Amino acid sequence: METKDVIVHLRTKNGLSQDELAEKVFVTRQAVSRWETGETVPNTETLKLLSRLFDVSINTLLGSPRKLICQCCGMPLDDTLIAKEKTGEFNEEYCKWCYADGEYTYSDMDDLIEVCVKHMANEQFSEEQARAYMKNVLPSLNYWKKVVRQNAKQ
Repeated sequence: METKDVIVHLRTKNGLSQDELAEKVFVTRQAVSRWETGETVPNTETLKLLSRLFDVSINTLLGSPRKLICQCCGMPLDDTLIAKEKTGEFNEEYCKWCYADGEYTYSDMDDLIEVCVKHMANEQFSEEQARAYMKNVLPSLNYWKKVVRQNAKQ
């Protein structure tokens, strides 16, 4: 879905006119109209306001051009799973379990692996396979690269 379609959908789903949406995000009705025809795209600050207003990520507002994954556990992210900052803004880097209210939940990779293995193991994926998968994937994620660099400096 393109940005113009996403904005129309969210505005109508929330029962807002173009005028009402414009007022809520401090722009003109004409600006909203231009977004909805695809003539322009909201600027960064307006995207943040729309994100808060509609409780969706900026990635969603832009038509989901990026496939988001948590940079701590590797879980695919959608708007229901994306972490939020203390301010309520989305943090599209992490899931709500790895980063809650501006705080990282895990500082030890083995602890995270144990938690994930319990949720991943099933008839098709044994605990051993899940553990091996996580030990392979986690070191490639930004959060764990940063943790390794910080530990190396100490």
